[in-house]
Amino acid sequence: MASSSFLAVSSIVLSVMFFNGMVHVASQTDIISTICKKTRNPSFCLKVLKSAGTTDLKELANFTLNLGEDKASQSRALAQSLASKVVDPKLKERYDACAKHFDDAAEDMVDGKNSLDFGDYGLVNITADAAISDVDDCLDSFTQPPKDPSALSDNGKVVEDICSIILVIADLLLQRT
Repeated sequence: MASSSFLAVSSIVLSVMFFNGMVHVASQTDIISTICKKTRNPSFCLKVLKSAGTTDLKELANFTLNLGEDKASQSRALAQSLASKVVDPKLKERYDACAKHFDDAAEDMVDGKNSLDFGDYGLVNITADAAISDVDDCLDSFTQPPKDPSALSDNGKVVEDICSIILVIADLLLQRT
C-alpha cells in the first residue's frame, strides 16, 4: 500500500512539474507577443525580439538598446557621408544636423544601458523617448523640399521602431518593481 501511495504522489509531483514547465514555456513565448502588440511596428518587433535569443526582460532591454545604438551610429555615419558628398547647401545643412541628432540618439541608448544596469527603468524609458525625439528632429527637417533621396529616413524609422520596443520593455520592467 505504501508503494502505491508513493507512486501516486510521485505521479502528481511529476505532473505538476511538467505542467508548470509548460506554463513557463508558454509565458516566455507570450512575453514577446505581449511586448510587440504594444509597439508601433509589431511585425518588426517580432523579428527583432525573436533574434535576441532570450525572453528575459532585462536582457531584451539590453539587446534592443545595443541594437538602437548600433543603428543610430550607422545612421550618423550615413548622414555624415551624405553631407560630405551632396551639392545642395540646404541638404548639406540638413544632413549635418541629422548627423548630430543621430549622435545624440546613440548617446541616449548608452545612457539607457547605464540606467538599465542601475535598475532605473523609468530613466530607460526617458532615454528611449529622447532618442525618438532626436530622430524626429532629423526626419522633420525633410518635410519640405528638397527631399532626402537616401535611405536616411528609413534608417530613422528603424531607430524609432527599436525605441518603441525599448519603451514597452521599460514599462514592463517598471511594473515588476
